[in-house]
Amino acid sequence: MADEAPKVELLWWQGCPSWERALTILREEMSAVGLDPASVEVREVRTDEDAMHEGFVGSPTIRVDGRDLQPPDGEPAGLTCRVYRLRDGRISPLPDRADLHDTLANAIEGGDR
Repeated sequence: MADEAPKVELLWWQGCPSWERALTILREEMSAVGLDPASVEVREVRTDEDAMHEGFVGSPTIRVDGRDLQPPDGEPAGLTCRVYRLRDGRISPLPDRADLHDTLANAIEGGDR
């Protein structure tokens, strides 16, 4: 296990109906890999300027050690709802739980690439 726990962030926008469910799933997966679910940094993105500064392409955005769970593919920064692509190809307002689990587990194992 790495000496230091990975930094886990969830960025959200008030117009997004999915961010609270995403936070629940994130905390469950953090627990599953042995991380403290209370350590997630939850931040609201309130303005377009904040979105640009954060590189925020929609809510919810989850980052582990500064890396986006599903790196945006040219999406513009802004106050909007996010769309994730699931492993089976479907789109969803929530990230794939398996992707979240694998990303967290990799970060714990020092899987920085």
